[in-house]
Amino acid sequence: MTEEPIHSPSPRGRSLLVVSLGVLLLGLLAWRGGMMWRAGATRAQAHVAETEQRIAALEQRIEALRRDQRAQTQRIVDAAATNRVLRDEVLGLSQRGALLEDSVSKLADPTRHGAQALRMDEVELLLSQAQQRLDIADDLDGARRAYTLADGVLQGIDDPRLLNLRQTLAQERQVLDALGAGPHAALALRLDRFAGQLRALPTRPPVDTAAQPVWQRLLSPLVEVRRTGGNTIVAPDQRSTGEAALQIELGLARAALERDDSAAFRASLARVDAWLLRLWPESPALRQRRNELKLLREAELRPALPELGSTLKQLRQWRGSGAAIDVPPPVASNAATPRIRTE
Repeated sequence: MTEEPIHSPSPRGRSLLVVSLGVLLLGLLAWRGGMMWRAGATRAQAHVAETEQRIAALEQRIEALRRDQRAQTQRIVDAAATNRVLRDEVLGLSQRGALLEDSVSKLADPTRHGAQALRMDEVELLLSQAQQRLDIADDLDGARRAYTLADGVLQGIDDPRLLNLRQTLAQERQVLDALGAGPHAALALRLDRFAGQLRALPTRPPVDTAAQPVWQRLLSPLVEVRRTGGNTIVAPDQRSTGEAALQIELGLARAALERDDSAAFRASLARVDAWLLRLWPESPALRQRRNELKLLREAELRPALPELGSTLKQLRQWRGSGAAIDVPPPVASNAATPRIRTE
């Protein structure tokens, strides 16, 4: 048996073998690195996903807490509103209790029983209406009628404690009776008398025939020559229009007097004076009417009236305390005193 000789690899083959082994080792390392990178990336993605899930859960919890906080805030607001309503109801109940207590105390008052209480209410209402008529419209007739009715009702109450009240009422009735028809009625009467006297004014100036020239006296049966002012209206149609305007101004003056408008009353009378100068020539009668008109313009529409209201004040004090009130001093009819005192 023959033995073959063992050939040792050549240097080139060994180099290829080494290169192959190196490449294979590098490939293994690259594959292992890729596997590790993929595993790390997977873990990182899983960590990111877990983190995102945690963040989303935290946001949901925060949103739920915010909703709870808003709900709690709304409950607190509702509770505060409910507390205010309850407090108002408690205050209302307290006030109602006070009113009930006042009503019970009034019912326990012997002066407020049955028909007597109704009559005292009627007396107080009539006295209040009398003061309102005087204060608002200067209605003296209405105030006198209200005082008369109040006196009649008061006379029908059989109570000796009302003697002072009856005496005070009688004093105020005397003061009202002494005032007469009142300033408005007097001014309205004077204005009507003034309007009626305008019809008697001469439409032509007085003519002195002796001082006329001869030709005027000769032509007087045919032609009338007379001197007029520059603003005097002579034409019939213009004169009828001016008289209508004068009557309108007189009506406006009466309306201003009714509503107690001093400025409008004086303005209307000033326009009436201007129409007088245009409708009638200068004469003593015209000057007298103009003087009367001037006095009307200077008249006071709301003169000072005596102080009233003591009866109403005394009645309210008497009903509030249930005791008799001393008689006040008699009411003096003095034009310098304050106008009306409303209690």
